[in-house]
Amino acid sequence: MAQNVLLTGGSGFIGKHLTDVLIEAGFSVSVLSRSDRENTPRVTYYKWDIKKNYIDKNAVLNADYIIHLAGEGIVEKRWTKRRKRAILESRIRPIEMIFSVLENNNKKLEAFVSASAVGIYGAVTSHKICTEDTPPANDFLGITCQKWENAADKMNSLNIRTVKIRTGIVFGKEEGFIKKMIPTFKSGFGAVLGSGKQYLPWIHVEDLCQIYLKSLEDSKLEGAYNACITDNTTNARFSKTFAKLFDYAIWLPNVPPFVLKILLGEMSIAVLTGQRVSSEKIQKTGFEFQFTDLEKTLISCIK
Repeated sequence: MAQNVLLTGGSGFIGKHLTDVLIEAGFSVSVLSRSDRENTPRVTYYKWDIKKNYIDKNAVLNADYIIHLAGEGIVEKRWTKRRKRAILESRIRPIEMIFSVLENNNKKLEAFVSASAVGIYGAVTSHKICTEDTPPANDFLGITCQKWENAADKMNSLNIRTVKIRTGIVFGKEEGFIKKMIPTFKSGFGAVLGSGKQYLPWIHVEDLCQIYLKSLEDSKLEGAYNACITDNTTNARFSKTFAKLFDYAIWLPNVPPFVLKILLGEMSIAVLTGQRVSSEKIQKTGFEFQFTDLEKTLISCIK
């Protein structure tokens, strides 16, 4: 019988791609859903409701592995106090609920794999290269990611191998970051944000899914791993490359920081700052990125 992988956030951009990768690799997949959904030949659905603190415990008890992807979007809405709380709780509460089922039923997983983000290194721009040993930042993004990872690390107390995937900006076709950028750039109004010097650590969704797959199949993987290309792409380089694909050179001036701060509030730091991030640790495990050239990757995302 195929080993079962339970996904939280399985209906999202990454989750959909990951489901295909897992099934192709021979796993069975189950997904926690907030709505009642009928099972398909490919996926088994279980009900949960974070706000009501409800989870169908059978989802957890039938799982061999769990991958935690669920969480409110970081840049979907302005960072009000209520929104910040929702961003944090949507990441931590699911882990607590799953942990409770595991502990109360003496259930052992092969591994618990949680998404995280390179935002743990903080909303700053510097030439320093961040590794997994770089201390978490003391700002909203850094604190959120640290609490997120600390919640996942509680799985260690149950002797469950725990992996945390610190993800950069995810590129892919049809959904995600690229989809949001296409209308502006396709219309000829693409522009560099702020100074343009902020780094943009990126990864293609297919490479990211392969890292998740490796985290299941390779029992040596444990702890945190950065999941992004180490090519020092900046916002300016990304913007100019993306505009080139639509046959024009950027003609608009850089969008001033104060404009973004007016439009986005505190959330503007997420687009006005960016760190250099090393992927050396995951590569030393034998993992090889398939998408490493920025222009070719962007072409694959829009064609």
